[in-house]
Amino acid sequence: MAFSADELRVLRRALANALHPTPLPDEDVQDCLRLAEAVDEAAREAGRLRAFLLADLARYRDALPGSLSGYLELLQDALAAGYDPRPDDLAALRALRGGPVAAALLERCQVLAERSVRARLAGRTAQVAPPAPRGRLLALPGGLAAAEEPERPRTPQPARPAAPGERPAPKPSEVFPPRRRPAPAPSPQEERAVS
Repeated sequence: MAFSADELRVLRRALANALHPTPLPDEDVQDCLRLAEAVDEAAREAGRLRAFLLADLARYRDALPGSLSGYLELLQDALAAGYDPRPDDLAALRALRGGPVAAALLERCQVLAERSVRARLAGRTAQVAPPAPRGRLLALPGGLAAAEEPERPRTPQPARPAAPGERPAPKPSEVFPPRRRPAPAPSPQEERAVS
């Protein structure tokens, strides 16, 4: 996850205030709430993209051997994102191990699967889970109003509307368009028929 320069300034102010608590101006409180909301949305989007990738991987695995190149590519992406290979993946790779890419992936997946089994036997889980949802940040102590009047319960902030000209977050189908199989090469008979 990457932060913009403005978000880093907000984060730095929030961390400094956590170390040395002082009343915060209302603008800083609002900035912290917006940053917390942006981080929550990024975590939700990462979970959606992971679910999309795993569903796509399952579709390509079910369409084997016709989807061989797409499946191997998606499996490599999933492994890079921390995916724990399933028995279906190992079985598919064993059937495809005649190719060098599939053979290398089978070897890698067997190592990961063995490590996962050992971790489970040792009482730990090696499977990467999405981050647990964290509690909502509803209010920070301080602000200008705190010095003038007693603290009132705060209402949750409404979702920030998109600014004019700002694009909403893309859907997974927009970011990852469906993969197309390359057209098969023409056979020698078809080439002769064309000439």
